[in-house]
Amino acid sequence: GEQNLGTDVVSGGELYTALSVNFPAKKIIFHGNNKTTNELEYAVSSGVGYIVIDALSEIDEVNALAKEKGIIQDVLIRVNPGVEAHTHHYIQTAKIDSKFGFSLSNGDALLAITRILELKNLNLKGLHCHIGSQIFDIKSFIIALDKMTDYYKMIKTELNYEFDTLNLGGGFGIYYSSGDNVMSPSDYYNSVKIISKNLLEMLSNKGLKKPYLILEPGRSIVGEAGTTLYTVGRVKTIKDVKNYLAIDGGMFENPRFALYQARYSVIAPTKLNEKPSVTYTIAGKCCESGDIIAEDCVLPAINEGDLLAVLSTGAYNYSMASNYNRNLIPPVVLIKNGEAKYIVKPSSYEDVSRNDV
Repeated sequence: GEQNLGTDVVSGGELYTALSVNFPAKKIIFHGNNKTTNELEYAVSSGVGYIVIDALSEIDEVNALAKEKGIIQDVLIRVNPGVEAHTHHYIQTAKIDSKFGFSLSNGDALLAITRILELKNLNLKGLHCHIGSQIFDIKSFIIALDKMTDYYKMIKTELNYEFDTLNLGGGFGIYYSSGDNVMSPSDYYNSVKIISKNLLEMLSNKGLKKPYLILEPGRSIVGEAGTTLYTVGRVKTIKDVKNYLAIDGGMFENPRFALYQARYSVIAPTKLNEKPSVTYTIAGKCCESGDIIAEDCVLPAINEGDLLAVLSTGAYNYSMASNYNRNLIPPVVLIKNGEAKYIVKPSSYEDVSRNDV
């Protein structure tokens, strides 16, 4: 709100959370490849700014709900421009075989566009694409822009319809570990300036009006602001093979290594002046061999009870946390100017079993 940002949500729960703190509904974009009828009803009746259409059957459903409420709902269509950003294949999201969106190349997107334009209670503002996550190469965005503006021109020529919004999605990378670029706020700002400059040139060359450009900065806002603090429990050495540090957390609050081998920097905050000399694998406490947080971490010799800090966890830890193995989701603490306060309180065993019958 204070920063004049919008937000995207991908579930009824996220929409509820945004509305519960009076986030302006008009600045909410509702994404998702399988929004339920209840979620769509909630979104339409809440007055969200855009619903991003992701399936043909969703078109008629949103139109019917909007008609019922007596409103015209602004929508975008999620499309796949076929740009593969250099990132893990689980987080590449614009390929033709993606579970998200309509392909530009095989006529699927055109089918969705023509259907929406026939309906009275939907207002098609433009298209949305998202080419992947953890992207440092600005060229991927420029290629996507070129494909999207080509398509905008084709729609203008073929259907005599001109879009006034372009949502280029997000995906800016952050520093997790060696090999990642270090990006300052001004670097992100310059990236957006380059994107905007290229867009303006393309619009001018292709005879298109200026659309409202939406970018979804995502983890680049909060990713590096977060640190997860663990206490080491068992230290297990398998001679000449591996040293394990078992922590009081695991995949129940950070499943990203288990899902797609996400890399992290790990430090021992109370031993920063000691020489890193031992290679460790950081293991979680779940009943899964794959419950690992990080591998090949070179640290000072670690003992039971020592603290470990896993850096850059501000974006995708709490949002992916679960009570797997009936573990407790850890609290979240906000620290500013030396003061600390809970923004997510600690949970209890009673909280975990609250809905059991």
